[in-house]
Amino acid sequence: MDRIQSIKSFLAANPSDSFLQHALALEYIKLNNEEEARRLFEAILTRDPGYIGSYYHLGKLLERTNHPSLAIEWYEKGMEQAKAAGDQHAYQELRAAYEEIAE
Repeated sequence: MDRIQSIKSFLAANPSDSFLQHALALEYIKLNNEEEARRLFEAILTRDPGYIGSYYHLGKLLERTNHPSLAIEWYEKGMEQAKAAGDQHAYQELRAAYEEIAE
């Protein structure tokens, strides 16, 4: 069974699992299915704003698909969440991505 089908089978049992949805979004990115990856990242972050890892990947996807202003918005939201969670590493990663595009 390929990775996407495997992840989908796990999601069938737990459809709101952020980890599994994030993993599925990353698989879609590998296949250049950025629309589906974006949908998943946005669903994760709408439902679970504390799932900090998805902010970076969504921002990078939006940069690649020529949506820099949206990428900046998501980086800003991610920095707020990372700061609130005390996740300095994620904060620095998001800030570096933000500064790179906001210049």
